[in-house]
Amino acid sequence: MIIESTPEHFMREALKEAMLAFEADEVPIGAVVVHGNRIIGRGHNLTERLNDVTAHAEMQAFTAAANFVNGKYLTDCTLYVTIEPCVMCAGASYLTQISKIVYGARDEKKGFQNISSSILHPKTELVGGVMEEECQKVDAGFFSFEKVSSD
Repeated sequence: MIIESTPEHFMREALKEAMLAFEADEVPIGAVVVHGNRIIGRGHNLTERLNDVTAHAEMQAFTAAANFVNGKYLTDCTLYVTIEPCVMCAGASYLTQISKIVYGARDEKKGFQNISSSILHPKTELVGGVMEEECQKVDAGFFSFEKVSSD
């Protein structure tokens, strides 16, 4: 059995998580944490359901992955997330010492790079633009639907 391990494969998995958020009327951001070509943590936004502003997709995925490895550090792991992390999630990634972050689309309003790219751990590699169009469409689709629905 061949296991697909491309960045696009894992971003598609993050997009599946984003769709779960979308279906639950959450901001549609999804994330997965990968170690050794295996998904060890998944998450999507749960801020509305949990009434918790910290319940972002990345935070959910970090918690699931930390539980899987039975530790707080995620070295040798990669976070795939549909939208660039916010400052809070980038700061949390620093503390996990995650090795790599791959995001789909930039967040021009709330993305951490608007403040400083040095928020990440110095050893964390950052890659952007993986399946950017698909990730933007999910996010934009939610906000255009929300705008039409509130009229």
